[in-house]
Amino acid sequence: MKIQGFKTYVVGNPPPHFGGPYWIFVKLNTDSNVTGFGEVYAPPFHPTVVESMIADVCERHVIGEDPFKIENLWRQVYSRGYTQRSDLSLMAILSGLETACWDIVGKELNKPIYELLGGRVHEKLRSYTYIYPDGDQADNVYTNPDLAAAKALKYVEQGFTAVKFDPAGPYSAYDPRQLSLEALETAEKFIKTIREAVGSRCDLLFGTHGQMTASGALRLSRRLAPYDPLWFEEPVPPENVQEMAKVARGSSIPIATGERLASKYQFAGLLREQAASILQMNLGRVGGILEAKKIAGMAEAHYCQIAPHLYNGPISGAACIQLDACTPNFLIQESIETWRGFQADLLKKPITWENGYIIPPSEPGLGVELNEAVAAEHPYTGEKLHLEMHPEPI
Repeated sequence: MKIQGFKTYVVGNPPPHFGGPYWIFVKLNTDSNVTGFGEVYAPPFHPTVVESMIADVCERHVIGEDPFKIENLWRQVYSRGYTQRSDLSLMAILSGLETACWDIVGKELNKPIYELLGGRVHEKLRSYTYIYPDGDQADNVYTNPDLAAAKALKYVEQGFTAVKFDPAGPYSAYDPRQLSLEALETAEKFIKTIREAVGSRCDLLFGTHGQMTASGALRLSRRLAPYDPLWFEEPVPPENVQEMAKVARGSSIPIATGERLASKYQFAGLLREQAASILQMNLGRVGGILEAKKIAGMAEAHYCQIAPHLYNGPISGAACIQLDACTPNFLIQESIETWRGFQADLLKKPITWENGYIIPPSEPGLGVELNEAVAAEHPYTGEKLHLEMHPEPI
């Protein structure tokens, strides 16, 4: 079997844009008419540029190759141009292509990917969602703790047993910083109000996006600790693992991080420094499914768990589900609410979510198929990048 062609889809995610303004999907075709899909997560370039980057990688390293030789593909792409570094743009492209190869392999062998990576150990997968606003809310769940608490309670009534929120304010190109007293008080009010609303029915996941210095994060941690959150997410930027470790040592709250990291090498640093106990790799950026499985194995040896990050589309979500199902130290999977709406429209058969849990599919490969007609009908025409930071100091 040889890969003989590829196609990319840059899909605009309609309002309210939960999961980002657009998603980048890649399709690989083989000479035996087996196709595979992958997703490329958020390189820091406009997607038209990323399409050219995907084409260059495919033409140099993928076309004519055997999709079963995933380790070889990984080493060739990772090492191209004398790099051998975890460059996020290249790693995102590699992730999408690697996932598409696994999809092909699973289909060719008529097995879900999780059966090829050790076998299913979880019959269902606990999931959580961010607290998202309703479409016509005059106020905002991101700034109003009472509104956030009411929405959290709705999620609990749907079946969710964990919700995430980030009231620490915007993230800036000039971070990390000390939060103001007003911001600290707002964060404390948020977690207190939500905890009072949901009681012990629901874990609280306190999300931040690297806004703080280590000392600033510890100030916030002391305010959050009485409400027993399951985790404190990315309290400092990801570039300085030693500072993350300071927070982990000084906080009673488990530290979760990893959405802005790629490859086993960067995650090894987290584990070596004991900087986090919950790893949040994104399957569309970390290096693909096999790389994520290796990281999960490293984490298992350190008694750490995985909770894959997902602020992207359903193909990356399907890849996460395959990893989660065969990983003993899986903790919880991020969902975009209940995988309905446009997420479901993009798939020929939607992801199954029941009463707070994802049910892993039994179909071969990723277990889902991109609806290419729907993808083609929703091209991204905007100018924004997937996520953008506030350009001024806070």
